[in-house]
Amino acid sequence: MSDPAAKTIASEAADPPVMRPLGSRTPPLVPAASAETRALVGVIAILTFLAALCTCAAELVAAAAADWQSAIAREVTIQVRPTHQRDIEADVARAAAAARATAGVVEVRTFSKEEAQRLLEPWLGAGLDLGELPVPRLIALRLHPGGQADLAGLKARLGSETPNATLDDHGLWLSRLSTMARTVVAVAVAIVALVFLAAGLAVAFATRGVVAANREVVDVLHFVGAQDSFIAREFQRRFFHLGLKGGLIGGAAALLLVMLLGWLAEAWSRDASRDQIEALFGAFALTWRSYAGAGLVAAVIAAMAAIVSRATVRRLLRGLTAPARG
Repeated sequence: MSDPAAKTIASEAADPPVMRPLGSRTPPLVPAASAETRALVGVIAILTFLAALCTCAAELVAAAAADWQSAIAREVTIQVRPTHQRDIEADVARAAAAARATAGVVEVRTFSKEEAQRLLEPWLGAGLDLGELPVPRLIALRLHPGGQADLAGLKARLGSETPNATLDDHGLWLSRLSTMARTVVAVAVAIVALVFLAAGLAVAFATRGVVAANREVVDVLHFVGAQDSFIAREFQRRFFHLGLKGGLIGGAAALLLVMLLGWLAEAWSRDASRDQIEALFGAFALTWRSYAGAGLVAAVIAAMAAIVSRATVRRLLRGLTAPARG
């Protein structure tokens, strides 16, 4: 920074504010465009992009897991295993009748033998003769969304009337889905925390570099009686703007990427691979929580840049003025 700029800032710090000619502008203490500030904006943009992307991914997975759990919780399955001593068709009919008589069950669908065999084709392949295999028969039950079905009573009735029938409430799958969703969210939170830490370290190093590059200006300000709070406030204001700029760029890039992936998913033809992707990760639909998460990440990084820069400057200034005070 040039000496005239240092003198202008020094006079503003030492004297009360005065009226300036229209169009005049006080040179900033922190350079508006330098290699350090441009690099810092780029680093913050990249870190914000990663954090916002993790936030959106966690939101998509959590929403998909909630849909899975809601769908699975509304359905239970009765499996009737064929045995030589019993008539499988009669057992299926008795199990279906017991299910229809159970409170809270709104729909009962019995899979035929051919439908049950087709369910095995993805694992065994098509065109196989499964007539000799003891393929279990399935009965799908849909439960009332707002009520509690008497599954315990149904299980007891099945045990007495059809001992070769078992009731599966998908509790194991629900437990696994909940564990998976919590794990994904926990990993995303850990990554975002690491990104915040990396952004804080980047701001601290950049602040040190700017202070070292403007050591003469800081000395002039101290010579004319400027307080450390004034110098720290100038750095805080400037780094807040830099952090906000990088945060907005990175957050917007993450949202655009997610929207682009959603558009590509919609452009794909309806095939099994797309159905599997949507079943696992949802439809890449951004909700207000996704936008709020990306905006919150950008705001937190901007605030962190301001706080870290101010704390770093205050610590550096105490080190510079300590010998003079001693």
